[in-house]
Amino acid sequence: MAGEISPLVASLQVALGGAGGAVLRYHAGRAVTHLAGPDNAFPWGTLTVNLVGSLAMGVLVGWLARGTASAQAGESLWLLVGVGLLGGFTTFSAFSSELVTLVHRGQPGLAAGYAAASLIAGMAAIIIGLVAAQSVQ
Repeated sequence: MAGEISPLVASLQVALGGAGGAVLRYHAGRAVTHLAGPDNAFPWGTLTVNLVGSLAMGVLVGWLARGTASAQAGESLWLLVGVGLLGGFTTFSAFSSELVTLVHRGQPGLAAGYAAASLIAGMAAIIIGLVAAQSVQ
């Protein structure tokens, strides 16, 4: 279809944004951890990145929902910034956006299930991975 973004171009937009987001996450996390001090055990860097990423995702989604950009420009911006940059910066922003979308659509039970499954299954997966890695001789 005319005006549709090709899968290759979409993939390149996501990759470019993701690379930038990952680098930003690294440096932002380091800076906040440094400011918190070497003896601070709380993960301030990760919390800060997650909150900033969620705020940025909210701004992006709100701006795109206004419909001021063309469909193709909006899709490109979503792929580059939403999926790529913010996805590379923090996947928590995508989780937060999806959770709020479910609530906004009138599906609070599904949202609660998604949140619980993400947290519980995510922690279980880490434990399984740790046990598996430790059991390899």
